Amino acid sequence: MKIIAVGMNYARHNEELGHTEVNTEPVIFMKPDSAILKDGKPFFIPDFSKEVHYETELVVRINRLGKNISSRFAHRYYDAVTVGIDFTARDLQRKFRKSGHPWELCKGFDSSAAIGTFVPVARYGDVRSLNFYLTVDGQEVQRGCTADMLFEIDDLIAYVSRFVTLKIGDLLFTGTPAGVGPVSVGQHLQGYLEEEKLLDFYIR
Repeated sequence: MKIIAVGMNYARHNEELGHTEVNTEPVIFMKPDSAILKDGKPFFIPDFSKEVHYETELVVRINRLGKNISSRFAHRYYDAVTVGIDFTARDLQRKFRKSGHPWELCKGFDSSAAIGTFVPVARYGDVRSLNFYLTVDGQEVQRGCTADMLFEIDDLIAYVSRFVTLKIGDLLFTGTPAGVGPVSVGQHLQGYLEEEKLLDFYIR
């Protein structure tokens, strides 16, 4: 199982991080399977970062083996979605980018990919218009809609499958909207998809 993640897929998030260039292709990075955090287990802030940010995203679960998938057939290759968080060591990311080094370590560290309970895609009328949001200690801090994606889910699957074979159980983190922010010890994070709570855990 692998985790494929998309960067800079919402215009307003790009603005808040100061990215002014327009991407003509999706920005893709990977996380190892050791990044998975599930079943409501707490997230422990790592000692190598002083600024870990939450990035709430829609996560898609791949259910078929696929390579060079056409966008028009991509919907056949995933069966469930949930809300997830791509935790990012923002201070390390800035450091790596400034020096021109790869920045996987600020994204792919242990427990940096929190996922909620998966629900069948069939439950929703159109995955191209799903609303999701995150609360911290009961207060909404981030909200997004897949309609605002720069690259839609099916197009992302088609693009990624040109380079790597998708396998059953792979996860696709589809990008975060505006509103990212730091986490601190003791906070209670809850993620919702169309008003249904799918993600619920604490920061330690």
